Amino acid sequence: MMPTADVERKSAHGSSGASPLVTSFSDDWGSDISTFKGVRWGKAMMWVFLLSDTFIFTCFLVGYMAVRMSTVEPWPNPSEVFALQAFGISVPLLLIAIMTFILISSSGTMAMAVNMGYRRRKEAATYLILVTALLGAMFVGMQVFEWSKLILDEGVRPWSNPFGAPQFGAVFFMVTGFHGLHVSAGVVYLLTIAFRIRRGKYDESNFEIVEITGLYWHFVDLVWVFIFALFYLW
Repeated sequence: MMPTADVERKSAHGSSGASPLVTSFSDDWGSDISTFKGVRWGKAMMWVFLLSDTFIFTCFLVGYMAVRMSTVEPWPNPSEVFALQAFGISVPLLLIAIMTFILISSSGTMAMAVNMGYRRRKEAATYLILVTALLGAMFVGMQVFEWSKLILDEGVRPWSNPFGAPQFGAVFFMVTGFHGLHVSAGVVYLLTIAFRIRRGKYDESNFEIVEITGLYWHFVDLVWVFIFALFYLW
């Protein structure tokens, strides 16, 4: 008969005689599986996507700060570049303030849509998602106006601009364009989800898809807060 100590040692290391390092790794992996066992794949994959997108936006914003602090030419004053005429008066950052208000408001309607989704109030969730998509489309429309004003009226280009450092145009179009692409994709995503909810595609899933969609939209809004602070207020 095998001694008691040998039996305990064998059971601790597994029947194959695995080393303590392998056993520790398998235990950690098993605990992770247990931790995330209740998370649906859709929500987990959205978090993975948002994490990867966070790295990309972080690289863009850090690159912008590095370019701005290292350039020897004067950096354009955002209050002058993004001013808008209102009643014959030049108002600094007027359009940007309206865009920010609209996008932040869309976070509120999206949060209400998630609440209505979990209450299984399909009609209310659908309408709130459509309102969120409308606000997002308004934001994109204003961004198109902003771009056209800078390109056609002010002569800003990715390689030069009349306000100062030539890097300004390249960084501006890259950062705001990439974010605008996310908002545009988000509007299409919202419309698709609203249409599918209307058709009854999620009646059996407790409308968790609304929360997953909300994660994406809140991320887009949060990124804009950093762009607004670093690009337009700095």
